[in-house]
Amino acid sequence: MRPIIFAILFPFILIAATLQVRAQQPTSCDGSLGDPVINQTFGSGSNPGAPLPAGVTNMTYTTSNCPEDGYYTIVNSINLNQNCHTTWQSVTSDHTGNPNGYMMVVNASAQPSVFFTQSAPTLCPGTTYQFSAYILNLITLAASGPGVSEPNITFSVLAPDGTVLATKSTGTIDATQDPVWNQESLYFTTPDNVSSVTVAMTNNAPGGNGNDLILDDITFRACGPVIDAGFGSVTGPAAQPLCQGANATLTLDAKVGGNTNPNYQWQSYHTNGGWVDTAGQTAPSLNVVFQNAVPGSYQYRVGITNGTSTLASCRTYSAPLIVNVSTNPVIGGVPLTQSICEGDTLSILATGGVTYQWSGPNLSPISENPLVINGITLADAGKYTVTAYNQYSCPSTASTQITVNPKPVATISGITTICAGKSTQLVAQGGVAYQWSPAGSLNDPTVPNPIATPTDTTTYTVKVYNQAKCYATETATVNVLKTPVANAGPNKIIVEGQSVKLNGSAQNGDVFYWTPNSYISGSNTLDPIVTPNQDATYTLHVTSTSNCGIDSSKVFVRVYQHVEIPNTFSPNNDGINDLWNIAALSTYPESLLQVFNRYGTQVFQSIGYSKPWDGKYNGRVLPAGTYYYVIDLKNNTPKISGWVVIVR
Repeated sequence: MRPIIFAILFPFILIAATLQVRAQQPTSCDGSLGDPVINQTFGSGSNPGAPLPAGVTNMTYTTSNCPEDGYYTIVNSINLNQNCHTTWQSVTSDHTGNPNGYMMVVNASAQPSVFFTQSAPTLCPGTTYQFSAYILNLITLAASGPGVSEPNITFSVLAPDGTVLATKSTGTIDATQDPVWNQESLYFTTPDNVSSVTVAMTNNAPGGNGNDLILDDITFRACGPVIDAGFGSVTGPAAQPLCQGANATLTLDAKVGGNTNPNYQWQSYHTNGGWVDTAGQTAPSLNVVFQNAVPGSYQYRVGITNGTSTLASCRTYSAPLIVNVSTNPVIGGVPLTQSICEGDTLSILATGGVTYQWSGPNLSPISENPLVINGITLADAGKYTVTAYNQYSCPSTASTQITVNPKPVATISGITTICAGKSTQLVAQGGVAYQWSPAGSLNDPTVPNPIATPTDTTTYTVKVYNQAKCYATETATVNVLKTPVANAGPNKIIVEGQSVKLNGSAQNGDVFYWTPNSYISGSNTLDPIVTPNQDATYTLHVTSTSNCGIDSSKVFVRVYQHVEIPNTFSPNNDGINDLWNIAALSTYPESLLQVFNRYGTQVFQSIGYSKPWDGKYNGRVLPAGTYYYVIDLKNNTPKISGWVVIVR
């Protein structure tokens, strides 16, 4: 803010000789304050600031931000890193916290002196005023102590003839650990014959060793009684919300406490001109009319003067009454139209408001957001409207037209039971596009009639889409019947005349039989009894009654013959009993026959006995006599032994 600079009166050399202290002055302001007649903020900007106008101070200006004794400067900060006095505080912003706000830095003169003075013209008699400033002791707590001067300021108000109208000393402003701003004030009431004054601040302590300070926000303003004001009544709210485009007439009421003859003047605030009197509005109430209200913050206040005076410099003001015209919410997220399929979930999220209310077909007004309708029906189609409210309950509306498209009627047909390795064609109807799953066993999952070749029983699902891309689903299970599996079981070994049970098994078949149908008991069971008299192969046949094929499996039954061993033979070439015939031994192809003479010499050996023994040993005729044999059938049965006689 630019400082308000008034004409300077600086005839203070003879002040001490002409002091005439008036009657006791007020010590505080318990009511309302007026706009500053003097408002010295020193401005803002980069360092250093411009010097004060001539006559404001008797100190010498310097551009250094670290002035010496008897000098002052205008800066936005004091920084010890810039080689300033080590006994000073580091101050990084002005009293308001503005890092660019200027302050007046005073390094006191060796002798007490007036270091600030300014005139305040056009005052009102019989009016109380406040003269105040913010003061900061620059001396650090560590540097303070005996022999070090602390700031001690006298505030004075003087009449044009130099008469002291009021005075007050701040007393010693003590050093602190960290920078502390102190507001010091003087209150006085103007005499009836005084319409202008001069204010001054005098440094009572000597400089040279301390007494260094910073000044900021020096003001001089009227002080009056308490002004109560509000909307609708003096105890009504200080702020009134209004919605964009609204038409409204608002009544602002004010009342002055302890004043029997106040003069009222209502003001409104303009961003380009500050507070401006509202012409003709001098009653305790003010009606403010809004037609098609435009968003913004509109401020009003009432100024009060005593008696007949109406000067602005005499007024005190109520706290501002504010009409906040809120911008109506801008609703987002709601499409103009939306298409959805029957049975789906409708979800619409509106944005831009604090609270919402939805309405629509078959829908009672609800405040949920987003709006969610599960399983939407054809009857739910239509226009849906949302009203969004901001924090001031200002509304905006938006709507969307919801189209609900019906789902298609889907059907599936086709053979649903097949044999493993076979195929079937599934046929879906009711749509314009199709999607089958699982797709792995289908020749084309996007046609209405794919060929399915599953290896196992599989349930297929088809999505049938109509022109609106809505779909219905249907399922069909293709049962896969496995082909029969026959297992005739392990091979068997028996001795001629014995019987054995076959251990057949069957899978995926319910009709079975054995071939050949001889020497078998129960040929239509899985475990028949067989009694072959020679080696035989049996075949198990398994058939599926679902026409899924036939399977067969063979089992071999090894039949060993009874071994009957002659105990004599006559190898004399007469054609009768010339060979030792052991007829059944040939059925034991792995059998071992050994013949020994009475001395234990092996004279014959045969494996399998494919050629009977002729009574010779290495081509020589053996003599008649008794010989001994051992037969190992190699079938885990005991060895057979005995004797045989060769007769000549």
